[in-house]
Amino acid sequence: MIGPATQILRPEAAWSRLSAEALNDLARRDAVVLLPVASTEQHGPHLPSGVDDFLGTAVCHRTADQLAPDHLAVVAPTVWCGLADHHVAFGGTFTLSLSTYHALLRDLCRSILGAGFRRIVLVNSHGGNIAALSTLSVELSRELDAPIATVTYFMEAADAVATLLEDQANVMHACEGETAMMMALAPALVDEARLSEAHGPAFDLAASLMPTLKRVRGWREISPSGVAGDARRASAAKGEALLDACARALADRLRAGEPWA
Repeated sequence: MIGPATQILRPEAAWSRLSAEALNDLARRDAVVLLPVASTEQHGPHLPSGVDDFLGTAVCHRTADQLAPDHLAVVAPTVWCGLADHHVAFGGTFTLSLSTYHALLRDLCRSILGAGFRRIVLVNSHGGNIAALSTLSVELSRELDAPIATVTYFMEAADAVATLLEDQANVMHACEGETAMMMALAPALVDEARLSEAHGPAFDLAASLMPTLKRVRGWREISPSGVAGDARRASAAKGEALLDACARALADRLRAGEPWA
C-alpha cells in the first residue's frame, strides 16, 4: 500500500530520491531549496497528528512542479517536529525547545549550504512556529552568512484561500481548510465519522502574532475539541483547490526572484 508521504513526493524534486551527483548538478545550476518545517501534534478527533507534515510537504512539491522547468527547486526532507507545547495537553504531540529548534535548523541549513546550494526557503506549515521563525531567520542568516528566507504557506496565499473557504477567512487548526486539504491528499487518514465533532471557536492567527497585551494559552483552553474553526463543510474538491492556490502563490513569488531580488 502506498502511504500519503509517498504520494506527495515528486521524484524529480525530492532531495531524498536524488543522487548526490544529481544534487551537485542542481546546486551548480542555482536551484532553490525548499525546506518544509512542520509539526507533529493533535489535530482534533478526525485528523492524524501528521497533518502539518503532510500538507507542508505537499505544498512544497507542488510549488517545485509549478516552477519547473524554467526555475529549479529541490524539496529537502521535512522537519516534522516544531514548537507545539500549546498542544501537549491533548497528547499525541511532539515539541522542541526553542534552543533545540534553533540548533536543528542551523545544522540543516548549514548542510544545505555545504552541499553547494545558495538559496534556502523555510516553508512553514504550523502556526506555532511563526514567531520563532521570524527571529531565527535573522539569526540563521547572520550565523551562516547566507540569506535564509521564511514563509508560512497558507498565509502567503491568504487572499486566494479566503475566496475558497466558506466558514472562515483563513486556515485555523484542524478546520475546514486543513481537513479539506487532507481529504484531497490522504482521504484514508480523515475519520469522516467524527466530522460532526470537528468544530470549535474561531482563532485569528494573525491577531495572535500582534505585539499587544496577551498571555500564552494552551490549546485546550482555546478549544476543548482541539479544533479551531469548523471542518464540517470540508471537501476533497475544496482541498485540491486550496493546495494548488497555496503552491501557485509561493511559486509566483519565487519565479519573480523574491525574496532575493
